[in-house]
Amino acid sequence: MQKTVALVAHDHKKPDLVKWSLAHKNELSKHKLVATGTTGSILQKELSLDVHCFKSGPLGGDQQIGALIAEKKLDCLIFFWDPLNPAPHDPDVKALLRLCSVWNLPVACNMATADMLITSPFFVEGETYHRDIPDL
Repeated sequence: MQKTVALVAHDHKKPDLVKWSLAHKNELSKHKLVATGTTGSILQKELSLDVHCFKSGPLGGDQQIGALIAEKKLDCLIFFWDPLNPAPHDPDVKALLRLCSVWNLPVACNMATADMLITSPFFVEGETYHRDIPDL
């Protein structure tokens, strides 16, 4: 079953996301990929895969991905954020991570967690995962 996967990375973490994505290219190619602008452009070039690019994070891309979460159109978020270099749009980052918690959406913020997530049987074997979504 194809999932919609969002890929996001802060500037200092973009090389890590590219490295991780290349290592998992085969699995990522089976899913619909979306990303914030700059990250998505880099991933399209490096992976030669179709990646739907939203706006850059500081220009509203984080909110566009947040809207997918609220509309139940996103299956997981891979967000390599940089906790050591605060971004000017830090409130947007926190809002995006907050939405993942509110909507019980799987989110990976580093390579180790992303490795665990993408190698889960729910990804690899395409099994359907029924996550509990709060009745708000």
